[in-house]
Amino acid sequence: MRVWAVANQKGGVGKTTTSIALAGLLAEAGKRVVVVDLDPHGSMTSYFGHNPDTLEHSSYDLFLHKGTVPEGLPGQLLLPTSDERISLLPSSTALAVLERQSPGQSGLGLVIAKSLAQLWQDFDYAIIDSPPLLGVLMVNALAASQQLVIPVQTEYLAVKGLERMVSTLSMVNRSRKQALPYHIVPTLFDRRTQASMGTLRVLRDAYPETIWQGYIPVDTRLRDASRAGLTPSQFDGRSRGVIAYRALLKHLLAHNAVAQVA
Repeated sequence: MRVWAVANQKGGVGKTTTSIALAGLLAEAGKRVVVVDLDPHGSMTSYFGHNPDTLEHSSYDLFLHKGTVPEGLPGQLLLPTSDERISLLPSSTALAVLERQSPGQSGLGLVIAKSLAQLWQDFDYAIIDSPPLLGVLMVNALAASQQLVIPVQTEYLAVKGLERMVSTLSMVNRSRKQALPYHIVPTLFDRRTQASMGTLRVLRDAYPETIWQGYIPVDTRLRDASRAGLTPSQFDGRSRGVIAYRALLKHLLAHNAVAQVA
């Protein structure tokens, strides 16, 4: 199983949409995918029609068991989505208390990595939607993943959030055996605005080796897909947003293949 994380320390940049769009395209290609919601707000969980406030089981259970998945728990944890090839490991508002509980508890940073290792044979890909906050949940996402996607809204304030995210990644990489490769993905791009055009130029100049040269455009069809509870490719496979995500997935898979050979 290949594990990808989608993260940024700024909210509203398209993390959940990116996670679900990539999962949908992988499923379309015949892959079995588990999407992991580690954001206490539960946007991904809500996207697929589940209420993070009322779920009996969630990703919080994995932290209670310190990454050991009890027998029978996977069947209770994993929820259906609009695509039979995609399973959801949902979020819960209880995740918010982990930041207060984590000081003094060892091993919490590897809970998701240990848990996913026990599902290795069941899925081809895991995609983790991380909260926009540096803490134990984001550390778990980064520690578990083999490739990181950093969506960045093409507006000036988002560049500052990216700087913090890259700094965080440098810190995390010091504790990893192998540096985590990352890909900066410009999102919510609107070529009609100078802010989008200018920010895209800044990103390409500042991060020439790690930025994906494409961009995800503003597309109301992505919002419509969310409202319908469908992956973007299920809702409208010919929309501008889905076409862009197809190109992004091709880019990620190419880097994934290179990394595996290496």
